[in-house]
Amino acid sequence: MIGFVVIVILYAVIGLMAAAGTIFMARKTLASKAEQIFYAMFLIMVAALYLAFTDYFGVATAWRLETAAVMVFVAIALLGARLPFVLIVGYSLHAMWDLLHELQAHGAYSLEPGQLTAIPLAYGVFCAAFDFCLAAYFYVRRAEWIAAWNAAPQ
Repeated sequence: MIGFVVIVILYAVIGLMAAAGTIFMARKTLASKAEQIFYAMFLIMVAALYLAFTDYFGVATAWRLETAAVMVFVAIALLGARLPFVLIVGYSLHAMWDLLHELQAHGAYSLEPGQLTAIPLAYGVFCAAFDFCLAAYFYVRRAEWIAAWNAAPQ
């Protein structure tokens, strides 16, 4: 149990560090509008990873639910490309989706057997830390993103 706790802590810290690096690089290289669009498209990619896990781990019974979840996140991301609040909600929901997978992987929570795909050990913790950190950053950046969209073109 101690080993698992250490792994969870390490993955959470790595998730926070990955988020910090992503934020630094995106803010340094992208204009406000482009940054918001980048994060919206990134939400689609991280959601789609669950389809890769479904295939990799061979959980055929998870395809329907995982595909539906990805489609929800695609819709959220498309709206979030323009509306910062939607992006904040989307990343927060994705973090909870990650944690749900983590809890199911360790038997702490269960839907019908095989409805959710398997994930690598502590992946849900890593991704939830990453997602929640980005959602907090988006909250801080929302006014600048809104101003960028409302600015008159020059």
